[in-house]
Amino acid sequence: MKFRAKIIDVGCLNHFTRVVNTVSRLTKVCVLRLTGDHLFFVLSGRVATGGVSMWCELSQGNFFDEFQLEGVSADANEIFLEVAPENLSRALKTAQNAKSVKIKLTKKSCPCLTLAAELPSLSSVSRVVTHDIPVDVIPRRLWHDFREPQMPDFDVLEANLNGEMNLKIDTDLVSVTTHFKDLGNPPWGDDVSQSSSPTHRDPDLMAEVRVDIRKLQQFLTGQQVNPSRAMCNIVHQRILHLIFLHEDVSLQYFIPAVV
Repeated sequence: MKFRAKIIDVGCLNHFTRVVNTVSRLTKVCVLRLTGDHLFFVLSGRVATGGVSMWCELSQGNFFDEFQLEGVSADANEIFLEVAPENLSRALKTAQNAKSVKIKLTKKSCPCLTLAAELPSLSSVSRVVTHDIPVDVIPRRLWHDFREPQMPDFDVLEANLNGEMNLKIDTDLVSVTTHFKDLGNPPWGDDVSQSSSPTHRDPDLMAEVRVDIRKLQQFLTGQQVNPSRAMCNIVHQRILHLIFLHEDVSLQYFIPAVV
């Protein structure tokens, strides 16, 4: 089982750092899934019991100049690591002006992601700052717990099929509602099944869900993905499903309903 990657382009390094910073603000611990083509940051919280879930997908070719991976076996060419994203974020902060950054899976006193940043120097001798970030290797028998969530047919929180959405905040002292109009209803998942299901509902019928504003605020204020598109959906009045899309990154976040 081997993994090594290298970033040279400063723009790619800064973009990767922003993604990691976003993840670090959403969770203290997550799973980093590595494949030959993608990286995934996964938080598999039990939404049914009040936890949140996250699925962040990155195409490695848009970030890394070099990327080599040997998974656990030939038929399972993947690696799953449990990592504290804040530790990775701190390491990347020291590498913002680096000439290159290398990331490698190593074995020290425990498994580590070793990040080595080559910093600019006025002399002929390069300066390298190295960080060893402890990780836990997830055994293959548990991989199924960290696959992309399969979402059932959902209502749109645009909040009806006429492109109207209302964001409401209620307290004992005040009630505030923000109205959005002329929003789109983009397809999601299986276009055939999704396009056929809305024909059975009234376009003016509002779908709604009540969520903890602190969990929603944590996601909105923490994200640094700079999405080109943002979507939000309600799943059976039980889950708020948020999707931020960038040409390089897909970030999904799931917030359970408040009863």
